[in-house]
Amino acid sequence: MNRPAQPPLLRPRALRRGDLVVIAALSGPLQAGYEPNVDKTVLVLERMGFRVRRAPLLRAGRHHWWSAATPAEIAAELNTLLRDPEVRAIIANDGGQTALGYLDLIDFAAIRADPKPILGYSDISLLHLVLHARTGLVGFHADMATPGFGGNWQTAPAPRRAELEDLYTRLLTSTEAIGALPAGENWECWRAGRAEGPLIGGVINRIVLAQATRFALPLESFDGAVLFWEEIGGQASYVWSYLQVMRHSGILDRISGMVVGVPREIDGLEELTLREIVLDVLGDRDIPVLGNVEVGHAGPNLPMPVGIRAALDAQQRTLSLLEPATRNPHPDRGNRR
Repeated sequence: MNRPAQPPLLRPRALRRGDLVVIAALSGPLQAGYEPNVDKTVLVLERMGFRVRRAPLLRAGRHHWWSAATPAEIAAELNTLLRDPEVRAIIANDGGQTALGYLDLIDFAAIRADPKPILGYSDISLLHLVLHARTGLVGFHADMATPGFGGNWQTAPAPRRAELEDLYTRLLTSTEAIGALPAGENWECWRAGRAEGPLIGGVINRIVLAQATRFALPLESFDGAVLFWEEIGGQASYVWSYLQVMRHSGILDRISGMVVGVPREIDGLEELTLREIVLDVLGDRDIPVLGNVEVGHAGPNLPMPVGIRAALDAQQRTLSLLEPATRNPHPDRGNRR
């Protein structure tokens, strides 16, 4: 399979106070019982200083099979948001099982013309990887509306909520590097060492699925990368198999470090640990591994901007963003690195 070369890094333009952020159904539907979560998300984003709007497909009870709409309808709405100069950021409402259906319908030219932050994880991590592969866009593997801002954030202790709100605001509005991410008490050093490189990752099954398509990242994109991943559901043996796929494809021979998210609802981890699985597949590769990091379904999430250089010190249990995720908001000053 001939794959295009990795394009240069494309940073979205930084947001300013009063900018419009749209919550969109980029995958699964909005269940009626989660309507309050969306309302709470609006309040969080307004506290950050943004105007907030819902995209038309985000309506409780609206669905097509397991999705908010057909892939073509979701792609059409996403493309409308990408082309609208008033829309400065897009936040996914939830994950699901739909992004694979519309990868070939995305207006990549609109992204190149006006890059804007897209936030989400789970199924949305597939979107980040593909957009990064085709346009160089920095994707924000970060919290979404229903399970994130309107869910896990609401049950977190007040100091943690304030910390996250400040972190996300700086990430979206500042053109300075964030530096060290706030470390969690449960972070674990699974293999000591230091690494520095671009962040590449998402849900582990989506990484593997993305690499099986014509929209895959070229293998060179993983050179020196800090690979981050997490997983929800399935079996421990599935995780082992996904890692084996990445070993066979050469990804594990190219990366410089690994960050593993907190596992959720994975059967079989009573008999062995995720650490044992990871180290078994890595073998004698000298790759530092930091485990139990809040990146994914066990949120609240620390944001992981795809493509941005990060520094990892597994023994010291630190993870730092070395570059800004956004560029100057003025369009006449360019948007590329």
